[in-house]
Amino acid sequence: MEPLNWTGVSEFFLKGFSGYPVLEHLLFPLCSAMYLVTLLGNTAIVVVSVLDARLHTPMYFFLGNLSILDICYTSTFVPLMLVHLLSSQKTISFTACAIQMCLSLSTGSTECLLLAIMAYDRYLAICRPLRYPVLMSRWLCLLLAGTAWVLCLLKSVTETVIAMRLPFCGHRVVSHFTCEILAVLKLACGDTSVSEVFLLVGAILLLPVPLSLICLSYTLILATILRVPSGAGRRKAFSTCSAHLAVVLLFYGTVIFMYMKPKTKEARISDEVFTVLYAVVTPMLNPVIYSLRNKEVKEAARKVWGKRWASR
Repeated sequence: MEPLNWTGVSEFFLKGFSGYPVLEHLLFPLCSAMYLVTLLGNTAIVVVSVLDARLHTPMYFFLGNLSILDICYTSTFVPLMLVHLLSSQKTISFTACAIQMCLSLSTGSTECLLLAIMAYDRYLAICRPLRYPVLMSRWLCLLLAGTAWVLCLLKSVTETVIAMRLPFCGHRVVSHFTCEILAVLKLACGDTSVSEVFLLVGAILLLPVPLSLICLSYTLILATILRVPSGAGRRKAFSTCSAHLAVVLLFYGTVIFMYMKPKTKEARISDEVFTVLYAVVTPMLNPVIYSLRNKEVKEAARKVWGKRWASR
């Protein structure tokens, strides 16, 4: 069996923001706080949606999946990034780099599909309310979520294996704070065309296609809302849809900028800033925008918290 690493590279140096020490000291407390909020907010959503029977619906099933995804996604790189922000030893082993790359690709890709599934779920609930329980059955919910997780994992494993089998020569400095696949490919001295084709096809399938479905779903939702006679109902629906679209546009906008722009050999600090934007800020905002503004979630949280204190 051929070794995965043909050139004997045992570790990589994650350059990150090492050229900007002031920025490092600023990012450490900021990213620590955002990561803590992400963990607490998303964990609370998962716990509440499991413990409260009123939230055992397709909408909250997908929200629970999104929360688990956000926890997994940020945990693939934020803890190590925080350590490196305070340390001069910013190395990561070859194997750990491959694992980090695969997991971050998988969870990030799954989130792209899950956001589209959630938009479709809202379309059925608002535009087809009478048939919604039949169209969005429990079996279909499990099938949609499970397919998204499995397909994106297989896709990410394939992309990671192809990338990490390339020969690496010269320096081993990754111009990023994580083993981001585009940054690692810049170190390869072999032909990267196969890896780039896989990434391009994956980017097209996971970015413009789901985003188009999301936009179509919300266009139909808004058209239905405009026909609602109640002014208060329209305002509530508009507020919810605009909040959801804000997260979608933030996430997809920054990811599309990263993965569908023309490739360059030179690293840019803007790439890392955009990665922080979609990889740290968006998971923190999701609990607030998708759930914590929701009256049902607030009531369920108070109910669960009340039972906990009553049991004491």
